[in-house]
Amino acid sequence: MLRPCLLPALLACLLLALPATAQDDEAAVTSTLDAVHRLASEADFEGYFDLYTDDAIFLGTDATERWTIADFKQYARPAFDRGTGWTYVMTERHVSVSADGNTAWFDERLENAAFGECRGSGVLVKQDGVWKVAQYNLTVPIPNDLLRNVAGQIRAHHDNN
Repeated sequence: MLRPCLLPALLACLLLALPATAQDDEAAVTSTLDAVHRLASEADFEGYFDLYTDDAIFLGTDATERWTIADFKQYARPAFDRGTGWTYVMTERHVSVSADGNTAWFDERLENAAFGECRGSGVLVKQDGVWKVAQYNLTVPIPNDLLRNVAGQIRAHHDNN
């Protein structure tokens, strides 16, 4: 039986441990996302795809690019086999972890040599104590003053195809 005088000390220890756990989870999510970008740049097919859940979804920049992880592997395999992969450099990231510590969501600003500024966002889940990407969404942010023109170009492109 727990002595009544020990209860406040035990509660204080538990409360102090909670922020450290959240910080640890945020650091682990950040590490996973950093590895996603590093391994893609290194064209490490196995390492890269080990960071995704078996039922992950990757949303690319084209509206038709909603890939299951199996489809995304097929798409990526030729580039990775050539050793080219892709390089996105994170310039800003925000991570939130659920209260139960099993789900995290993020958004990040990225730089890419071909596309310039991009944005990644998505969800990670903790599986057997390891953070894995369940969904990744890659977009190219369009400045508001260019949006009408770009939207018109997209409509014209769809009308011509």
